[in-house]
Formats: sequence, C-alpha cells, structure tokens
Amino acid sequence: MNQRNIVPAQKFEGLEKALASLAKRIARWTAEQDHLATAIPALGLRRYEAPTEPTSYVHEPSICLSAQGSKRVVLGEDVFIYDAHHFLISSVDLPVMAQVIDATREKPYLGLMLKLDQREIAQLMVDSNLPPPRAQASRAIAISEVSLALLDAFQRLVDLLETPEDIPVLAPLIQREILYRLLMSDQGPRLRQIGAAGSQSQQIARAIEWLKGNFKQPLRVDDLASHARMSTSNFHHHFRALTAMSPLQFQKWLRLHEARLLMLTERLDAATAAFQVGYESPSQFSREYSRLFGAPPLRDIKGLQQNHLFPNQVLMR
Repeated sequence: MNQRNIVPAQKFEGLEKALASLAKRIARWTAEQDHLATAIPALGLRRYEAPTEPTSYVHEPSICLSAQGSKRVVLGEDVFIYDAHHFLISSVDLPVMAQVIDATREKPYLGLMLKLDQREIAQLMVDSNLPPPRAQASRAIAISEVSLALLDAFQRLVDLLETPEDIPVLAPLIQREILYRLLMSDQGPRLRQIGAAGSQSQQIARAIEWLKGNFKQPLRVDDLASHARMSTSNFHHHFRALTAMSPLQFQKWLRLHEARLLMLTERLDAATAAFQVGYESPSQFSREYSRLFGAPPLRDIKGLQQNHLFPNQVLMR
C-alpha cells in the first residue's frame, strides 16, 4: 500500500470513531428531552427523528456541530449545509431560516450548539499574540471541516455533564480550548472579527443589539450608524455584507417574528399585534407577514395551532 494513503485513511477512521462516540453521548442526553439546555450555560444539545419544516430564528454567535445527520441554514440567498464532517460558525446575531434535512427515527439528527464568548475570544487573541483581523466585508457565517482535535474537545465537554460538580472549573478550560482551536483554524480571521475591539463585525454587532431592543421604534439608519460609530455608507455596506439584508429589512424581520409570538402566546388579533410591534398599517403588516411566513396572519396562526406548534417550537434552533 502506498504510504501516502495510510495517514489519510487513519485520519478518516479516527474522525468516524470520534463522531460515533460524540453521537452516542448526545443520544444519551437527548433520549428523553430532544432539546436540552445543559448545565453548561453555553452548550445546547439537539435531537430530531425526522426532517423538519423550515424555521426562522435569530442565530446567535456560535459553533454548531452535527455528530449525525445534516442541517440546512439559509441567510438571505445564501445556503449553508453542515453535516457530521462540517461545522457551522457565526460571529454576529443573524436572522436565518433553518431545517434538519437528514434524520430518521433509526438514525436521528444529533447535534450541539456552543455559544461563543466575545470577551474570551479577545483574551485568547492577546494570550496567543494573534494579529488583529484585516478589514473585510463578508458574511458573518460560514462552513468549515471538523477536526479530530475539535471533536475530542467537544467529547470532553459533553462528558462533564456526568459530573456537574466539575463543570464550574473544567468547562471554562475546555471551552477556551475549543475557541483556541477555532482561532487557529481557517475560520480564525472571521472569529477574530468579533474579538477585536473596534472591528467592523463588533460595530455591526453593537447595532444589531440595539435593533433587537428597539425594533418597535421608527428607524433612522443615520442614527443607527452613529450608534455603531460608522459613517452611514460604510455602515450600510458592512451591515448588508455580514447579515445579507439592510438594517430596515432586519428591523422588519424582528417585528414580524415578535408579532407572530404575540398572536400565539397572548392570542392577539393581527391588527393589535401589528400595532404593538410598530406597524401603523394593518394591510402593510399582512402583506409583509404573508411574504415572510407564506400565509396571512390568521391562517398561519391557525395552522401552527392545529399542528400543535407553540412558540418554543416555532423558534427552535
């Protein structure tokens, strides 16, 4: 056998074993609760036994990994598919549409999500003497190949759920290792964008955070750009580059999702929900709602209720 082929074969075999081991761990913890918010605050585990309908939500800065099965995430017109050999990483809050596309009862989708800590990333950049990122205007989300070292760290992190008393001391160390390995990977430059003070990603993230808390208010892009400490033209360009939409489109997305929740949880009629999230025209609200969710408000809410879908499921990541 050619010696060059041995190492790749051994590497692939090692990855497959590590993936199977991680899948077994996730399967155990999600046997009775398929969406588990774990005792490690930043870590969530997921299980699906069938493909899902597209679901929209705000995707937080995080790394998402599938030990088994695959998932599709759509941001604007961009489509990202990750499976057992690829992970998804995002650096700012993003409004996405996502669905599990490969899952069966016999072989369910088994995945995890780890939220990224901006302050820890910044500290690691200092400790590792990493250079600041170059200015760039690219999507704040990407797909990358998973490594054996990354899988090993995630296995050890999930294993800590067995010994909760060890979590306060050991979980931060393993999470720091995961961040370090991500910083040293081909996604390092994207990750450094959220850790570098004054970076464009950090400035846009500041604007997104303001939007999330103030989406009911009338929006002037000039004011939002000023809040982000950027010129209006530069802000608009980088906001769209990172999020695949304009600030006004982002605000609309937030308003429509909040209105949907209000109609589901508080039984509000469409006109009242529209007014509460900042719409002045019920007809405009109905048009934009139908465009986003595929049906007028009343029909959409009835469909969710008939299918026994509730807010936590509608916004499930």
